[in-house]
Amino acid sequence: MQTKKRKSPSLRFRGYTDDWEERKLTDIVSRLSKSSNNSELPKIEFEDIVAGEGRLNKDVSHKFDDRKGILFESQNILYGKLRPYLKNWLLADFKGIALGDFWVFKSINSDPKFVYSLIQSNHYQKVANDTSGTKMPRSDWKKVSSTDFPTPSSLEEQQKIGSFFKQLDDTIALHQRKLDLLKKQKKGFLQKMFPKNGVKVPELRFAGFADNWENIKFKDILKTYSFRSYLAYPSDIGKYEVIQQGNNPIVGYSDGTPFMDYKDIILFGDHTVSLYKPQSPFFISTDGVKILSADNFEGNYLYTTLERYKPDSQGYKRHFTILKNQELWFTRNMEEQKKIGSFFKQLDNTISLQQKKLVLLKDQKKALLQKMFI
Repeated sequence: MQTKKRKSPSLRFRGYTDDWEERKLTDIVSRLSKSSNNSELPKIEFEDIVAGEGRLNKDVSHKFDDRKGILFESQNILYGKLRPYLKNWLLADFKGIALGDFWVFKSINSDPKFVYSLIQSNHYQKVANDTSGTKMPRSDWKKVSSTDFPTPSSLEEQQKIGSFFKQLDDTIALHQRKLDLLKKQKKGFLQKMFPKNGVKVPELRFAGFADNWENIKFKDILKTYSFRSYLAYPSDIGKYEVIQQGNNPIVGYSDGTPFMDYKDIILFGDHTVSLYKPQSPFFISTDGVKILSADNFEGNYLYTTLERYKPDSQGYKRHFTILKNQELWFTRNMEEQKKIGSFFKQLDNTISLQQKKLVLLKDQKKALLQKMFI
């Protein structure tokens, strides 16, 4: 039995009941191709766009040169046809020139914000990502332009949908800017709250502390623990966390006898240069996770010190040897250590909360795109 094709989305603005119409992409946009090398117009390249977020990662207002590309106007849509799964798209709010593998769309008989939302919908993305080639896949214009896309016949409904997603994008961008600012502030504090080379006190310090800091190498203070007794295969059930290296440390759970004395322990990813401070007894998933502590170092302060002085990633290699030979400045004053550690812990909690808000907004947008388009 053939399933009846749905003719309207599951979530709509009140007052709209008409079925959506099947329209070719070329019925709602014209694809621009006028080339220009105007050296007074800003240029846009793939790397200028934050993938999947429809915003620029830099100010391009003065990015001038005489390279030739496709001329676009405000409210035109730039869609990256090269490797479309990267989601390089932008609703322009200025006039410029698109360089490289972009399609540039101008809305016709349609609302540009709606069209911009449509190209982010599952239906369009499925068609655009049906590519040939492996190293340099590109969307097929013939395939995309000949596909029917359900579209509201009412321009007013289009405008409501487009404005709704524009407001949601603006909210996401605002939260992203807040997150970026918090991370930038943290980076600045890490620089100012530890002494610079040749200086024995930090530039920024809590009141009441005046002693000089000391210079030493990590190998002179770090204690390592044998990992063999605490290796565990992660599963979905178990009482204790199993930790891996990388940005997603909790890989699963396990039962047994874990590492118990976790209070001032820091886990260092030998290959990834990641850091994790466990909050409860734990297991580890691989010998690449180094179990570390340091005598007379408060746990949060040790974490912050490692974060300040850990080496830059050099690919998939052992970084612990590099870390051990890294010099650091530290204070022996335990009260000062606690204040610094607590300060950065609170800052990390604020950053984590902001990241969760951002993820939630992006998940909400993804769900709404599924429900508000066919």
